Amino acid sequence: MTTVGIPGGRGVTASFDRPESASVVVACPPHPQYGGTRSDSRLEAVSDALAPDIGCLRFDYGTWDEGRGERVDAENALAWAGERADAVGLFGYSFGAAVALCAAADRDAVAEPSVLSVLAPPAGLTDHLDAVAALDAIDCPVQIVVGERDDTVDWGPVADRAAEQGHAVERLPADHHFVGQCGRIGQTVGPFLRDHLLPPESTV
Repeated sequence: MTTVGIPGGRGVTASFDRPESASVVVACPPHPQYGGTRSDSRLEAVSDALAPDIGCLRFDYGTWDEGRGERVDAENALAWAGERADAVGLFGYSFGAAVALCAAADRDAVAEPSVLSVLAPPAGLTDHLDAVAALDAIDCPVQIVVGERDDTVDWGPVADRAAEQGHAVERLPADHHFVGQCGRIGQTVGPFLRDHLLPPESTV
């Protein structure tokens, strides 16, 4: 793992797991005002599930900007990873899920992800992050993972819209924090990202 700075003028720092990999997943942490950082256990679980052949860029947001700057942070991280990898995926948890969905939907962004997976996505946390509407503008494969006992965020509208569009929706027996479920998170998210980032194995 190496520590890197993400260009963009917002002082974004990231941990880059397995930087030598040809494929990379950018991971968006939960709400920074509630302690969300790149060291979040759910982000680390996804990174571990991608080893040994897919890298993971886990970043901290810059100064709090009600979702606007945080979305830019994700887009800048995607662009930075895209300059160094053959394929780039995107993951986000909670607030980071909304950030990831909106970043993936931005048609003007420098780089677009090849695949997107989000965990516990809130339907709306700020006026600048409409996760439900973002689904209408995303072209890549999408996986929505929710906790069936999650009453912290309103994930229902996101899961419903994703299901209507034919995206993968996975329900885990967990609350919003997925206590004791990190292994299951990795088992659910890792294979989905891997399937869309790694070339199929050649057959003889």
